[in-house]
Amino acid sequence: MNTSTTDTSARRLLIVGPPGAGKGTQAVRIAEQLSIPAISTGDIFRANVSGQTELGVLAKSYMDSGEYVPDSVTNDMVRSRLAEDDAQGGFLLDGYPRTLDQVEALDSMLSELETSLDAVLLLVVETEEVVGRLVERGKEQGRSDDTEETIRKRLDVYAEQTAPLIDVYEKRGLVRRVDGMASIDEVTAALREALAG
Repeated sequence: MNTSTTDTSARRLLIVGPPGAGKGTQAVRIAEQLSIPAISTGDIFRANVSGQTELGVLAKSYMDSGEYVPDSVTNDMVRSRLAEDDAQGGFLLDGYPRTLDQVEALDSMLSELETSLDAVLLLVVETEEVVGRLVERGKEQGRSDDTEETIRKRLDVYAEQTAPLIDVYEKRGLVRRVDGMASIDEVTAALREALAG
């Protein structure tokens, strides 16, 4: 029997929550603790945007208007990333899947890799608190995609497109809800507890 499939630290995870819920921060912390890569589509997009690649210019036009980058581009990028060596023992996806179509694409990718998800970590937050957090982050980091109007549109898009995928994973018994409004350390501890439970 392949030992990697019985290794309890090998985890295949998603972290989900609205923009500004702290997914990126928690993804890095949990991934480090489990020695798996945190795979953030947002980081990949931002690297392309700052490098002004063809994909980056296209992605920026969507991001600046509060829209998501098209599935075909995102799916290909994620498929390639999950096939890399460091993701074979597990991974934590942040920012993907965001739509029901992407859930199907991810199911297909994992099936090709002869694996499946272990858990979906859901950060639950208050909308107005999130808007305040993101407006502040936009000012601090000078991010053109973090105006209040754009943030509210992204939250609407999240509610419309992403929230339904939580129902899909809920039916599979994979969702672990955690209060994302607590301190960073408390959220990390709650996520670890949710994974152990």
